[in-house]
Amino acid sequence: MRIKDILLLFSCMTTLLAAGCSKEDIETGEEKPDSETNWTIPTYPDDYSSIASWSNRNRWNLANTHDPSVAYYKGYYYMYGTDASYGNAHEGHGHFQGKRSTDLVNWEWVAGPFYDPPTWVADSLNAIRSRMGLEAISEEEIQYGYWAPVVRRVNIGGQEILRMYYSIVIDNYIKTGKPNTSANFDGSWTERAFIGMCESTDPAGAVWTDKGFVTTSSSDRGRDYSRSSLSDWNAYFYYNAIDPTYIVTPEGKHYLIHGSWHSGFALLEVDATTGKPINKLGEPYADSASELTARYGKRIGTRRASSRWQGSEAPEIIYKDGYYYLFMAYDALDVPYNTRVVRSQNIDGPYYDITGRNFTNGEGDCYPIVTHPYKFNLGYGWVGISHCAIFKKENADEWFYMSQGRLPVNVGGNPYSNAIMMGHVRRIVWCPASINEPANLWPIALPERYAAVPDYGTITKDSLVGTWDHIKLEYTYGRQNTATALTLNADGTMSGALTGNWSYDVAKKQLKLGNVIVCVEREVDWEASPRRVTLVYAGTEKNLNATYWGKKVK
Repeated sequence: MRIKDILLLFSCMTTLLAAGCSKEDIETGEEKPDSETNWTIPTYPDDYSSIASWSNRNRWNLANTHDPSVAYYKGYYYMYGTDASYGNAHEGHGHFQGKRSTDLVNWEWVAGPFYDPPTWVADSLNAIRSRMGLEAISEEEIQYGYWAPVVRRVNIGGQEILRMYYSIVIDNYIKTGKPNTSANFDGSWTERAFIGMCESTDPAGAVWTDKGFVTTSSSDRGRDYSRSSLSDWNAYFYYNAIDPTYIVTPEGKHYLIHGSWHSGFALLEVDATTGKPINKLGEPYADSASELTARYGKRIGTRRASSRWQGSEAPEIIYKDGYYYLFMAYDALDVPYNTRVVRSQNIDGPYYDITGRNFTNGEGDCYPIVTHPYKFNLGYGWVGISHCAIFKKENADEWFYMSQGRLPVNVGGNPYSNAIMMGHVRRIVWCPASINEPANLWPIALPERYAAVPDYGTITKDSLVGTWDHIKLEYTYGRQNTATALTLNADGTMSGALTGNWSYDVAKKQLKLGNVIVCVEREVDWEASPRRVTLVYAGTEKNLNATYWGKKVK
């Protein structure tokens, strides 16, 4: 062994084994830059049940994260999400609590915008009920839910502010106004959701100004809110006013996209200064879809055009290199939750997936798969990975995916482990749709979470030789995709999970596994004990209807 290798081995084993050096680094002789010697691998646990109580909130880090949205403001990344926590530890302590970070790895708790329901919600609800000929619901009987805010930094009149759109769901039956329980079922659908807006120039101090009503759930069935049974999912509402995402186009126009489960996603233009719809919405019901959508927004996407309960939600939109990329969540959130992405050259569509399916017209399940329930060997894996925030690192051309990940059921003998929601931040790689389309790039999240691994230098072909955990992420409802061993041999052949030949473009960091190109990066192996730096890959092929995830283990 060379002196350089001996010194590096000693350094790794004695001082930095748990903070950045790995077997790969020793084998390839890649030294960590002196400027990064203070970097350490995150040690906070995935199972945070022992510190889940409210009194421990300053120790949570990314614990108790659900449906996050992220915006950079005055030196920090601020994150806010759905009002949820393990054991309901948040109850009674305000709504949309947040976290903030300078490095996207270590996060501290910050308070949210308000503690009590905004008064306009009950007023708006009962004003609509009155016009529908329904009795008011007393404020103390209204069942509120606080879901899925989106936060963005915007410049209004020369001043940068944080603008948040938030969802408040009313869980009372329409007909009688009684709380939503099976015993109270009255043959009607449950009430509507509202999207409101607030703004802040002091999120650290939790100082927010509420701006009130923006939009509400709307129906194309007039006042016919009847429901035949609790198993009837033929929804009354055409647009469900939850899960907003917000974008400012390159031309300076401001848009909300929202919707969940019912008939698809609505595109609603809002005024840049006020943040409110530019057109008068009118009554949140109409006798036809065309009459409704003319006022409440154009439908730009639906998983299945014929279904009013079509299992997609949580739109998130970004603009990059001439395309609007629209990410969305599929399926139930406890285990099956997975993420897809479509794109369009126009904000109002049509949006297509990687295969050419028209999401705007509801032509079926879309690909690629950005995340999916998964399990690497020697770990319990993650489920419920969706409802994402997509954002760019400040002053860098790096894109990130953030969502919650849930532990599977009965991890460590805990029957409630699936209620543990850890925030996951992952880098996005932009990978070719096929070997014949090197410039047709699509976003895929990396399989391991972001840990701000410093630059160890070039990832060489030799460093890829060895054994990997390979996962074929493919759509299997409610099941984790599991890893199998893949060996990349020095002679350019591969064995195990895949067979055939492999090659590597060192300049592009693109690894070709047969006819699938995956993108290679360094990240931390969070399942290893102790955690260590390793190599990972992610990528797809447009006819694969799946995504490849991999992690080097040997």
